[in-house]
Amino acid sequence: MKIRVTPVAAALGLAAGMLISSVASADTIKIAIAGPFTGALTQYGDMVKEGVDTAIETINASGGVLGNQLEAVVMDDACEPKQGPVVANRVVNEEIHYVVGHVCSGATIAAAPVYNTEGVVMVSPSATSPLVTDGKNFDMIFRTIGRDDQQGPAAAKFIAEKIKPASVAVLHDKQSYGQGIATAVKNDLEKAGIKVVLFEGINAGDSDYSAVITKLKSSGADFVYYGGYHPEMGLLLRQGAEQGLNAKFMGPEGVGNPDINAIAGPAVEGMLVTLPADFTQNPDNAAIVKAFKDKNRNPGGAFQLTAYAALQSIAAGIKGVGADDPVKVAAWLHANTVKTPIGDIAWNQQGDLKDFKFDIFTWHADGNKTVFK
Repeated sequence: MKIRVTPVAAALGLAAGMLISSVASADTIKIAIAGPFTGALTQYGDMVKEGVDTAIETINASGGVLGNQLEAVVMDDACEPKQGPVVANRVVNEEIHYVVGHVCSGATIAAAPVYNTEGVVMVSPSATSPLVTDGKNFDMIFRTIGRDDQQGPAAAKFIAEKIKPASVAVLHDKQSYGQGIATAVKNDLEKAGIKVVLFEGINAGDSDYSAVITKLKSSGADFVYYGGYHPEMGLLLRQGAEQGLNAKFMGPEGVGNPDINAIAGPAVEGMLVTLPADFTQNPDNAAIVKAFKDKNRNPGGAFQLTAYAALQSIAAGIKGVGADDPVKVAAWLHANTVKTPIGDIAWNQQGDLKDFKFDIFTWHADGNKTVFK
């Protein structure tokens, strides 16, 4: 029988003998990195791994946590929702108490109940769907990135106030993340008086989007918002250009992947994307940026520094309670603020950040991006 232990119960002393053994090994504390390390979205898993690896190396070089070294354990869910619980149960079976991940919202939503029930702290650096936390009453689930209902309104406000299009088409990939943020954008655009002439889903993984491009052309939309990931956005951009579609495209952080350039080619120039603010430009992060670059890692991607912050938060929680005790660590995180490269972060009751800043970037065909001005 598995027993659900809450931080409140632990604080009252009712959890004695019920928790998983508090030591993963004699001299290490294991941290799982759960995300896509196979499949079309491996780049996002790599971003998160770079952030976690850099944070672990920095912390271990300073003596570790409570005298223990941290050790990363990579676990692949391929960003597939059905694999989320599989990975989560593997984490539990291997008696790992902390997870940075999952990366994609669908897999995160599926895995989170397992972690919460089994007393494992999960901190996602990238899953933005409100469904990860809304209405769940989870104690063990956190994230170090904003939600779609923060990112979507930011995008819609930008479109309405800066772009001022005559009409907009909104597409999505029919998945938790993409459809969720696309819906948020659509609703806020309509509230702002912007005409949404097309709202439609496409099938992720298809290679030919000619039919939807024909609909975009017929709709007369001069601006297209796409909720989803970079492989489909890249094809929409390239095939749209080939078919004479004259519209500006915008997407969420899921499209902000360097590999989109190889898919879209020159058509990627000028794509707009909401991304976490460029924290590499903060002078306070100079040492962390150097630590990334010393290992030939890129600190400026969408999720490297949010992943660094996730690992740093777990380490801070363990230090804060003075023990490798995930239930107490979760309670500590709910009650405290952690200084990280993405700022001083704090969580609300359901594990969402109290504040997070998304910026608007212009993507360029040479692989660079610039803050929209």
